[in-house]
This record gives sequence, C-alpha cells and structure tokens, in this order.
Amino acid sequence: MGFAYTPGLKVTKYTRIVKERKLPIKGNVLVDKGQKVAAEDIVAKTEIPGNVNIINIAGILGITPKEIYKYITKKEGEEIKKGEIIAINKVLFGLIRNPVLSPIDGFVENISDITGQVILREHPIPIQVNAYVDGNVIKVIENEGIEVECHGAFIQGIFGIGGEKIGKIRIAVKNPEDSLKIEHLLEDETGNIIVGGSYANSEVIREAMRRNAIGIVLGGIDDYTIKEILGYDIGVAITGNENISTTIIITEGFGKIPIASRTFDILSSLDGKKASINGATQIRAGVMRPEIVVPLSVGKEVENKEDGTLKVGKLVRIIRSPYFGMIGKVAELPIEPVGIETESKVRILRVQIDGQIISVPRANVELIEE
Repeated sequence: MGFAYTPGLKVTKYTRIVKERKLPIKGNVLVDKGQKVAAEDIVAKTEIPGNVNIINIAGILGITPKEIYKYITKKEGEEIKKGEIIAINKVLFGLIRNPVLSPIDGFVENISDITGQVILREHPIPIQVNAYVDGNVIKVIENEGIEVECHGAFIQGIFGIGGEKIGKIRIAVKNPEDSLKIEHLLEDETGNIIVGGSYANSEVIREAMRRNAIGIVLGGIDDYTIKEILGYDIGVAITGNENISTTIIITEGFGKIPIASRTFDILSSLDGKKASINGATQIRAGVMRPEIVVPLSVGKEVENKEDGTLKVGKLVRIIRSPYFGMIGKVAELPIEPVGIETESKVRILRVQIDGQIISVPRANVELIEE
C-alpha cells in the first residue's frame, strides 16, 4: 500500500500538546519546572527600554555646554513628568524666565557638559508572557521562558485573524451547515468563543464583538467580510497581530462552507469548556495554523498516531483551487507521476468526496490528523 508525508491539519479530540512560551528579549522566568500553571498565569516578564528624547539645552538657552549645570533643574536618574521644567534661564533679575519643558513622562538618563544636551528616556514598557494553556511546566528556558504541557483537544483551522485569547466554548448553532445570525447571540457574550457553523457576515461579527465575544469559529468567511471588519485588505504573509477584540478562526476555507462534521462534533462535546485560541496564520515557510486548544483532565491514553503519514482511508483537505476547502478520504495513491495542465508531471492521489473520485496533486492536500 502506498503512502506519503504531508503537513497535517490536526483535528483531534485528545492528544499531548506542548507550547513554548518565550519572551522577545531576555528577562525573568517566574515559574519552576514541574509547576502546575493556569492559562492566565504570567510565567515570564521583562521590560523593553523606553524611547529616547534628546534636548539641546545649550542651544535653546543660548549658553555654552559647560554652563549647563547652572541652568538644569533635574539630576541624572531623577523622574520627570511631561510639561515639567528641566532647565531654566532667568534674566533681568529673574523677571524674565525661559523654561525648557519635558516633552515626555520618564526620567533623566544623561546630562552632558560636552554637548550641552540632556537625554530623557520614557518609562520602560513591561512585557509579560502567560502560560496560554492550563498545564504543567516541563522545561524552563533560562531568562527566556518555558515549555508547558497539557493533554486535551487540539483543532487547527485553515485561516484566522486576531491573537491569543482565553475563554469558554459556546456552541451557538444546532448544525455545522447553519449560518451564525444575530438571533444566535446572547445579550452578553463576555469571555465566550462562539462556534457559529458555516458562515457569518460582517454585521453579525461586529455585533458579537460589541457583545464582548473573544472568539468566533466558523467554517467559512468571505474575503470582503474580513476587509469590512478590519478596514483594510489583509496581507498574505502572516496574520495574528490585527488590532481586534475578537479572534476569528476559519476551519474550512473562503465562502459559505459547513464546519467539518468531525470538527463540529468535537467542539460540541466541549461546550462550556475553557479553551485557548490563536488566529495567527502563516502560509509560507514555517507554516503556522490558527488553533483551538482545550485542556482536559489526564485520564485516558494519548492517541498513538502515525504523524504525517498519508495512506488510503485517511481524511485530507484540499488546499488549492478548484476544490479548495473540500474534505474527503484518500482512495488511491498512484506511484507513477501524472501529467497536469501545466504540462509538468507530478505525483497525485485520488480522493473520494461525496461518492465522487477526483485526482489532485499530492502537494495540493493536507492530512487531517484525527
């Protein structure tokens, strides 16, 4: 029987999940190996130095650099507030004043009698990293972060926008074919990750945002809906840094497409459970998928899967036109390359979808790991 390796889109009810949580620059790790953590717990923190402002005191006051200490009102290391006097020149017996005001909140970093300048620095920007999932710390990366492990459901989507959120799964529709409508929304969706079926327009999504939903999971969406929500066309390289309050995860593709039955069934079984989501998507080198992680209590064995092995009978999703987003089972894996429209020869596979067998290049599918 033939088989091949292909990057997998994971949709699994129970598996081992390990997440690396690292600071962008070195800092302090706040937890120890073996420690149990909640998703919201801060596990590492650091500070990014604030922006610098250089004030030419000598030039402003019309003095020599050597005279700066006669006119400066602050010392190095001293805090300042925006609009506070940092230097002043009194003339005509002190009746006329020429104050130099701080343009920022921060502190005095340096006073130079060589240049006649004062360097002001804004307060440092705190950076914190949370655990993201409920689990156990299995590795501490000194001064950088940790690895946290949990067991539970892990569902990857095909596209997403918005960053990491932690909330509660709420199934809003009865069937994966249903479109999410305003009547499906609660008056208060605070903290909810709404599972909404096959589609939602921008009006519904905006209303869910107004009602404080932190996430929406749909089978499909239109590209113009994304533009309406964001106010601009989205780039193709990477998503996840959009300035939106609600992360959106698309499990199947663009257009009105029902959430795959297996995915919807798994999500339905998790209704009311705490989940971590991330809409970050990268489709080029270093592929990154939007994801839903639902930690569950350890009690059953982790499924033993042949990671990335494509065989007859396996579920796959087609990721290129004209069958983009369709899901089927591998019916055959021919060994010999076959000519395609571009006149090149590629290895193909035959996929059974709704009783039909279609042929597609192997590079045009991804494995759905059950």
